[in-house]
Amino acid sequence: MAWTRTVCGRLKSDYRYGQAVYNNFPWSTPTEKQKAKIEKTAQAILNARKLYPDNSLADLYDELTMPPELRTAHQNNDRAVMEAYGFKPKDPTYKSESACVAELMKLYQKLTEK
Repeated sequence: MAWTRTVCGRLKSDYRYGQAVYNNFPWSTPTEKQKAKIEKTAQAILNARKLYPDNSLADLYDELTMPPELRTAHQNNDRAVMEAYGFKPKDPTYKSESACVAELMKLYQKLTEK
């Protein structure tokens, strides 16, 4: 979402999605081991959501009331994806969204220089 907030247009306060949001995103090239870890952590998100079949996505993703299993599953997935980008837990990218977007912009710049 941090990338989206940075590169998307807006219509009033809503994001205006277009191909530019995805066409310029610098995708990582994870190893098979990293892919397997991401798949496992993504499945954990789905499994955590299944624990609450009567809740809407709006209920599940309310920052104040998100179930702890779901929050943990997302945090584990975030770490797995960041590791696939080569970001280390002690890097500033783990500290803030703006630091993460700055690193993604550096990757984007490298891709567009080719």
